[in-house]
Amino acid sequence: MENGNRNLVVLITHGTDHELSSVAFTIANGGLTAGLGVSIFLTSAGVDLVRKRAAQSTQVAPLEPLEAMIGDFIKRGGNLWACTPCVKARGYEPGDLLDGVTISGASKMHELIKQGAATLSF
Repeated sequence: MENGNRNLVVLITHGTDHELSSVAFTIANGGLTAGLGVSIFLTSAGVDLVRKRAAQSTQVAPLEPLEAMIGDFIKRGGNLWACTPCVKARGYEPGDLLDGVTISGASKMHELIKQGAATLSF
């Protein structure tokens, strides 16, 4: 990556009802394995992914269960941001979301992009 930047920003707009959510977390966790700094910004239905117990029964074979991939991403130090207006629109409170999720505007994502982060959108 240019200027030695080793960051990846993944934008997820789909919820548990779409296989792209599982694909996105698979790629994000792969980025962590590859040594990238990975940040996920959840917007629209994507914020539903991190509501407690929301992803418990979602699995796209042959991938790992979505809940496990989300937990792995958080445990491994990935940044997981949920769009402030999207969270508010759904009536979620911070306590409704998984530990390790930060409610944030898009500015954190924009800062990484300005620094040269690669981006993917699902």
